[in-house]
Amino acid sequence: MEIALMTEPQTGGTYEDLLALARWAEELGLDAFARSDHYLDTEGSVPTAATDALATMAGLARETARIQLVVLVSPITFRHPAVLAKTAATIDQMAVGRFALGMGTGWMEREHNAFGMEFHNRRERFRRLGDALGYLRAAFHGGAYAGEYYNLEDFPVLPRPSSGLEIIVGGAGLRKTPALAGRFADEYNLMMADSNVLGTRIGAMRDAARSAGRDPDAIRISAMAWTVVGVDELDYRERLGEGGAALGLEPDEYEALLERESVPRGTLDQLATQMAALAGVGVERIYLEMLEPLPEIDRGRLRQIIEVIRSL
Repeated sequence: MEIALMTEPQTGGTYEDLLALARWAEELGLDAFARSDHYLDTEGSVPTAATDALATMAGLARETARIQLVVLVSPITFRHPAVLAKTAATIDQMAVGRFALGMGTGWMEREHNAFGMEFHNRRERFRRLGDALGYLRAAFHGGAYAGEYYNLEDFPVLPRPSSGLEIIVGGAGLRKTPALAGRFADEYNLMMADSNVLGTRIGAMRDAARSAGRDPDAIRISAMAWTVVGVDELDYRERLGEGGAALGLEPDEYEALLERESVPRGTLDQLATQMAALAGVGVERIYLEMLEPLPEIDRGRLRQIIEVIRSL
């Protein structure tokens, strides 16, 4: 299984913090380094110095050498697809084919309201996402595009990206997201769920790919997960206590929440079993999501988790 580090810079951290983590991930031999695309922390109650995803990726493109750089995911509500196409192709050129653009509908209404960006209803956001993906395919590969919201004339959009520029479609839906991934994506990124739900989503994506005349085996399947892991049972119980206290929950209540959310959890041995199960349903890459501010990420504990996954 490929291993990637997923960061959430909107919770806190500078570009230098992001660069240090990207270089650490590269030195550790990880396959990809990813970040979210948000201008506001999830809670929205305390302002944080949230950096721009695409601007920072351009910087990382010139200050790393091997690791793939991934945005998970850019909301279609943030940027017109023409801006995304130009920006992605430019970063791809700067990264020499190591950039991947994740696309999604956007979901944080508070964030949009705070910055004065229009937050369309869920149905329209999905329609705009599908339209934007069609637009990007035309911009990257040539040809005109006439959509419901976005249009592109038939002329070469230059610079053209390299074959290394991948499009990722991510989300938690059972129908629309898998269908869009099957039609347009190079990678389908799943939110965590139990094995049956993951299998249903993956099957829907593969069916959509075949219907679109694409090879479903050519689409990478990935999952994003935060973890609560201890080196042994005692350490794990301490992690539960700390995490639960932050949410005002008792350890057992917090553990029940983790179970409902299908969060990988337990001892390192239990984590190995859970990661093997993910591989068993077809997950080829895991994005280890760090929810804490960048300077607070525990690299020692993260390294232990990475070593467990590598041993599978």
